[in-house]
Amino acid sequence: MSEPQPGGKRVSWAELFFDLVFVFAITQLSALLHHDHSWAGVGRAVVVFLPVYWVWVGTTMQTNRRDMDRPTERLAVFFVALFGLVMAFALPHAYDDRGLLFAGAYWAARLGFGLFAFRKDLRHVQPFTVSMVFTGPLLVVGALLDGPARELVWLVGALVDLAMPSLLRRRMATMRFDAGHLTERFGLFVLIAIGESIVATGAPVAASPTPVSLATLSAVVAAFVLCCALWWVYFHFANDAMRHALQIAPTQLTITRHVLSYGHVVFIAAVIAVAVGMEETVVEPGHHLDWAYVGLLYGGAALFLATFGYTRWLMFHKLSVTRLVAAACVLVLMPVAHLIPALAATLLLAAAVITLNVTELLRVRRTATR
Repeated sequence: MSEPQPGGKRVSWAELFFDLVFVFAITQLSALLHHDHSWAGVGRAVVVFLPVYWVWVGTTMQTNRRDMDRPTERLAVFFVALFGLVMAFALPHAYDDRGLLFAGAYWAARLGFGLFAFRKDLRHVQPFTVSMVFTGPLLVVGALLDGPARELVWLVGALVDLAMPSLLRRRMATMRFDAGHLTERFGLFVLIAIGESIVATGAPVAASPTPVSLATLSAVVAAFVLCCALWWVYFHFANDAMRHALQIAPTQLTITRHVLSYGHVVFIAAVIAVAVGMEETVVEPGHHLDWAYVGLLYGGAALFLATFGYTRWLMFHKLSVTRLVAAACVLVLMPVAHLIPALAATLLLAAAVITLNVTELLRVRRTATR
């Protein structure tokens, strides 16, 4: 097992190939949420997203500490990618006839990589071994049930996976990670989610046989500007701050657990929600968004911004005032978004996020000048 190197560890081509599977998984999750965006539908989407996310997180944490130039390590990552692909195409029908396929692929991914990575250390309890011997079989049992029973069992499994890094934090407290590599990996997953927003914007227009109207073209531009603004919120300041916090942390597990593992599941889920709202905007730019799509578009953006309050406090014990205020403003604007055409609602949200970015940029420049 390789330790973090002084010069920094680069993201390998094998890891980028691995990420391609999760591009497809996020697209499938977005389609599931678009099909059923009721409160119950959102809950079901979150429950199936968590195992997919946890497969990615567990593998990423291990590749950070391993030598990815070794052929055996690459083959192990490809093995996980294969079953991640199975999870992805089973995901839209996970609550129907592909539940066993989804759950079995999750268990196989965790079991296969776990046996490879921890074959000499399987007696010690840690999150990966818990998923191998408990969560994986639990999801398979849930797949044999129908209706609410399956949803409940899978929810328990997802919560167990999420809880393990906290419950077993003392066993993992001495683990060290390469800060630059790990924060870049999580940033790439956020980028995948933002990429889904672009797909959701362009795909309906590409699939439509009718000529592209001025309203549709304007909606595409507005949605793309919003994507750029969300990218700026995360990548202009936040990702570097996370890398710095992980580098200087006396116990890195605090940052990897709260900021990366927990914080990013919210970041990514929020961006996916925004993507689904964007898609509806492009499809019908002149119509008013119903409350469900307003909730996804504006609620997702507000959740994305507010989560920086959580991560900044965990990293530096400081409030992210500008982003928390911006999140509150987005929530206040939700009733307005419901009353105006979808195109105007998207422009209004983009303006709010751009205002946040400009405000933060000016504050940083004033501080640097002083």
